[in-house]
Amino acid sequence: MIKNGRIDFDGLGLGWLDKTPFAHEIASALILGLIVLVVYGLSKLLLRLIGRFVRRTQAQWDDALADGQVFRRLAYFPPALSVFFAAAVYPGLDHPLGLVLQRVAVGLMIAIAASAMGGVLTAINGIYSTDPENAARPIKGYIQIIRVFLYLGALLLVVAALMDRSPWIFISGLGAMTAVVLLVFRDTLLSLVASIQLTGNDMVHVGDWIEMPKYGADGDVIDIALYTVKVQNWDKTITTIPTYALIQESFKNWRGMSLAGGRRIKRSFQVDVNTVHFLSSDELARLSTFGSLKPYLDAKKDEIAAHNAQDANASVADRRRLTNIGTFRAYIYAYLRNHRRVHQGMTLLVRQLQPGGEGLPIEVYCFTNTTVWAQYEDIQSDIFDHIYSIAPEFGLRVFQTPTGADFERALTAAPAR
Repeated sequence: MIKNGRIDFDGLGLGWLDKTPFAHEIASALILGLIVLVVYGLSKLLLRLIGRFVRRTQAQWDDALADGQVFRRLAYFPPALSVFFAAAVYPGLDHPLGLVLQRVAVGLMIAIAASAMGGVLTAINGIYSTDPENAARPIKGYIQIIRVFLYLGALLLVVAALMDRSPWIFISGLGAMTAVVLLVFRDTLLSLVASIQLTGNDMVHVGDWIEMPKYGADGDVIDIALYTVKVQNWDKTITTIPTYALIQESFKNWRGMSLAGGRRIKRSFQVDVNTVHFLSSDELARLSTFGSLKPYLDAKKDEIAAHNAQDANASVADRRRLTNIGTFRAYIYAYLRNHRRVHQGMTLLVRQLQPGGEGLPIEVYCFTNTTVWAQYEDIQSDIFDHIYSIAPEFGLRVFQTPTGADFERALTAAPAR
């Protein structure tokens, strides 16, 4: 029973408590605690009922709110509210302890409301991310910056409530602390600008393969947040990169390769220049039996014959002839053109590079019709397996630095003295 803004124990048959101030305060505190516990128990019961209802509905937004623990956090609001109202009768509104309890209750309600709003923001991000079309433009960074300002505002209101002062007093004081605020929130501001630029310029998505050697990153982006971007490397380690570093420094994004549907093969092998020569008639006849080479050889024979016929008296050195290295390049090109795993809509080259001390480099430049790493490596290996194996058919030898076995063969073949 409440009388004159305080609990009247006399009406409850406990008049002796009204005569002893200390006992009155203890009894009031126990009743206040009991009220809070009852309200909290009812809130938990209501939370369970809401949880069961949410799981049975077909809507996704309520599931997202439940996953964001919005309902769980709101369950603490009624007990805090009950403390606020119950503090008025402990043991009177003018009692210092009652005023302190009310201020604490207001602070708790502000903190609980801010926490629940943070859960709502998490739910919004979850709902947004479920649409595959939104993967290209994540909003997690924006959600986090909103959450930062939300919590800062809540902290300001909590301090103002505990001190029983207007929050505008603290806000006006922030103007003089602008430099300090900018210094404290330097990384936050840089990350916010970086997040806007990353999203606006479509520079990186979750799922992109990026390389950033400075940070040891080489793998798939698994998370883009306000402050950090997480990359899962191919060895399954996780590299964390500051978000603003992706704006300030260079990195390689392999998304273009994935979208194009083809991955580049750019590899060369060395040919021993001592094995390069003009093709003899017998070699031409034998190579003409290669189905992929026949169109090339027939066209070249006609072209060379027409050129040489212009000057029948030209010396052997001035007459055009086919070489085994040129014919070999034409064979590799035709082989790649007929390869079912080579992308025929992209650049395809077989060219010579600058020769050096290790021989004449022949570079294969083409694209596979898949971007799957394991399949790409298999295709690339199969192509070069074939090239190394077919080279002797053209009288060519792939160069390698002499090994102990080479020296052993040379000594064995040397005539005894």
